[in-house]
Amino acid sequence: MSIIYSKSSGLNNGAIGKLETPIKMVIEHESDLLTKQGGVRDWLFNVEKSSRFGETILGGNEFDVFSAVLEGDRAENDSVQETYKKFIEHIQFMKEFSITAQMMEDANYGVASDAKRRAENFTRAYYKTQHKICEFVLANACNASAVGFGTKLDLTGPDGLPLFSTDHTYGVNGGIQSNKFYAEFGDTTTDLEQLLGKVTSKIRNMKDENGEVLGYTADTIILPGNRPVLEIMMKKVCGSDGALGNGYNDINLHYGNWNIIILPTWQADSDVFMVMSSEANKNLCGNMFYNRIPLTVTHWVDNHTGNYIWNGRCRFGVGFGTYKHILLVQDGTSSDLGTAL
Repeated sequence: MSIIYSKSSGLNNGAIGKLETPIKMVIEHESDLLTKQGGVRDWLFNVEKSSRFGETILGGNEFDVFSAVLEGDRAENDSVQETYKKFIEHIQFMKEFSITAQMMEDANYGVASDAKRRAENFTRAYYKTQHKICEFVLANACNASAVGFGTKLDLTGPDGLPLFSTDHTYGVNGGIQSNKFYAEFGDTTTDLEQLLGKVTSKIRNMKDENGEVLGYTADTIILPGNRPVLEIMMKKVCGSDGALGNGYNDINLHYGNWNIIILPTWQADSDVFMVMSSEANKNLCGNMFYNRIPLTVTHWVDNHTGNYIWNGRCRFGVGFGTYKHILLVQDGTSSDLGTAL
């Protein structure tokens, strides 16, 4: 359960008493249903609880491999150095809804239909906010920041650059690597099949803070919600057991290896997609969502109107602890779009 329900004191109105428990049950029941359904937040982000003002993600170089030593000699001393730090601050969100005095008076034998609908939509709005903000930060992550949901959101990785950039740094010696690419997508599924092979290689060859290849396997494709031809072609490539576009009965190396996720609110101007390794996302603290304060619902009676007011408040933080788990590819030939694939 991710809702805290706070009962107001000193309520003597009989109609309010008849509404209080049913609406509480509606809100909490809706919360249970929506939690089970999941969404973009749960599919693409690491969801964790927080008890602090914000959360700091620290990165460091790894221990090197063991070295052989002669009998009686001491082991080589190795150490870990901090190489990056990312702070994700929690943001407060609030919303209210009201039930009029007249509606309460007419609901003596159960929750009025409109009151029930408002309670359900109130809970849906809470989860919708979380999923939509996760979509928003990914869709706008070629920028260092973006204004949305009434606030300015930080879209940078730990190196201070946008999540998708051609100049990401790694290691104590300041190595450079890109997770923002461009290529000509082509017009056939064969072209797209080969493009996915190149993209998979780029994820696999991302380097850690020691300059070593990480070796993660890409398994998630993220598409905008307004590119239907690209979506159809991508589903054909990933969902066909045989290679498309030839009569030689070749196997399709992409079959069964991908999850395809559509971001409806990502409205792209041209063909573009993201590729992510879910294992790297988890292990490297990639897309992070921190729940600081869950939806906390309180209610009271407005003395001026007699209306019953419900207030919801929550705090959470969203951001990126690394860039090495995900990349973006845009269709085109201009170097302004990124690094050539």
